Amino acid sequence: MIAPSEAQNVNQAGTVKTSLSGYDLLNNPRLNKGTAFTDGERDTFVLHGLLPPHVGTLENQRERRMKAFDDQTTSFGRYSFMRELQDSNETLFYSLITHNVEKFLPVVYTPSVGEGCQRFSEIWRKPRGLFISYPNKDRIDQMLSDPRYDNVRCIVVSDGERILGLGDQGAGGMGIPIGKMALYTALAGIPPEHCLPVLLDVGTDNEERLNDPIYIGWNHKRVRGQEYDDFVEAFVSAVKRRWPHILLQWEDFAGSNASRLLDRYRDQLCTFNDDIQGTAAVTTATILAAVTATGIPLKEQKIGIFGFGTAGIGIADLLLTAIKEDGLSESEARKRFYGVDRYGLIVEGGKDLRPDQEPYARTKAELANWTLSKPGEVSLEDVARNAGLTVLIGVSGQAGTFTEEIVRELARHADRPVIFPLSNPTSRAEAVPEDLLKWTDGRALIGTGSPFPPVKLNGRSVHFAQTNNSYIFPGLALGILASKAKRVSDAMIMASAKALAAQSPTQKDKTADLLPSLSDSRKVSLLVAEAVGKQAISEGIAGVADEKAFEQELLAYIWEPIYLPYERQKD
Repeated sequence: MIAPSEAQNVNQAGTVKTSLSGYDLLNNPRLNKGTAFTDGERDTFVLHGLLPPHVGTLENQRERRMKAFDDQTTSFGRYSFMRELQDSNETLFYSLITHNVEKFLPVVYTPSVGEGCQRFSEIWRKPRGLFISYPNKDRIDQMLSDPRYDNVRCIVVSDGERILGLGDQGAGGMGIPIGKMALYTALAGIPPEHCLPVLLDVGTDNEERLNDPIYIGWNHKRVRGQEYDDFVEAFVSAVKRRWPHILLQWEDFAGSNASRLLDRYRDQLCTFNDDIQGTAAVTTATILAAVTATGIPLKEQKIGIFGFGTAGIGIADLLLTAIKEDGLSESEARKRFYGVDRYGLIVEGGKDLRPDQEPYARTKAELANWTLSKPGEVSLEDVARNAGLTVLIGVSGQAGTFTEEIVRELARHADRPVIFPLSNPTSRAEAVPEDLLKWTDGRALIGTGSPFPPVKLNGRSVHFAQTNNSYIFPGLALGILASKAKRVSDAMIMASAKALAAQSPTQKDKTADLLPSLSDSRKVSLLVAEAVGKQAISEGIAGVADEKAFEQELLAYIWEPIYLPYERQKD
């Protein structure tokens, strides 16, 4: 992050003006061009001798970095390589990603970011974003006040408690906000200087982290209860004072906190929770694509959701809206869902039933004629067999729970069963796509959270839709920022899902992939942004005058990772 006077101040001729020079310029990742500084710029900014004599191009640098990247032999090595590049030359970092999204997305995001968070203390070198620790709760305003943050327009914040399916990673959870913000820029063109990753360090209950002598976080058990709520309130209040029109994205908070924090703050500032709303949007979009491929309307599908916590309920709520739009009443639509959690099917009066689960609870009368494997317990296999599920979504973080018996039950009830093991990283997926194809004789329509390699089936290569939030949240954020939306409405989330579904190749070919290629991510994000911004305008919560003004703002806002000529800025 750089001060406003050193920000990429581009005039109409496309020139960057800065007063930095020498080491200070080269050590600024936002402005550093490395060997691409021209001879004239080396004169102006006192760079001769600090750089080798070769004057290169961005293309030269991409080729050189690609060779070095390909020499890395492990997933963590590749992740560490890209993090170091981001901290030395942001333009080159983003140029690499945008020129080969499918190659680099799994490295800077899931699945590699999971191990990156687990081993974050090993690779932390330079400041990126803000660590706001509980002992510094009275210094939040001071930390946010630095002029280098004047240009910030969006924040991704996590407390590191529920990192993917890996659980509590404490301060190492900072890898998630950093990765999410990188995709804001790489996939949607949001300027890097507008992005601020934040980690709320309230301690960790991960004994491995607490006992690690190189752990960089606050070495303390997690703060909980009222003290935790007061700390979050202090953070949000400070953010609102500093940036009244900020976009705040919540990320990887534990289920017990995620939904209630969103409910508490969603009407106070422009905010959304990607684990709840982003996951719901991308899942809904991919389900709509799969339903198109089956030829059976959504309202006729029977949907099982395994892992009926914050993410699972978010998916159900958005799909419920889509089913109602298909013509069913709310009570009829709710009957299409079967939520299954750690104690089995969500049933009225069930053990540890949460208030947000109650609307989807089945009555005991509905189960009167069911055949159960064990009396008093309604397992996922029981649900698949008795309810006749045609769609199964997994957000449980429990590897291998979509067993052969369960999957074959779905295949008995649907010609093209829809099966989405969405848990991340790959090691936590509820099933391996290759097994799902084998158990359904190649008929299953499959979506996964992390990337899996294609599988050969009957002489053809079967690709699996990576039902990843990266299809949604960058474009959602872009649409919010370009429209200057005051709030994030449920209708804006639905607009993002429908925009993605409209780009599904199944719209033209029912045998095609469920989602567009990741290589088209910038295009998809732009279309999602357009839909989100127009929805905000229609609801009267946008800060732009009309759709024409929004479209102009949108196109003018997008940043491209290219080198521009530099001039010295006079004091």
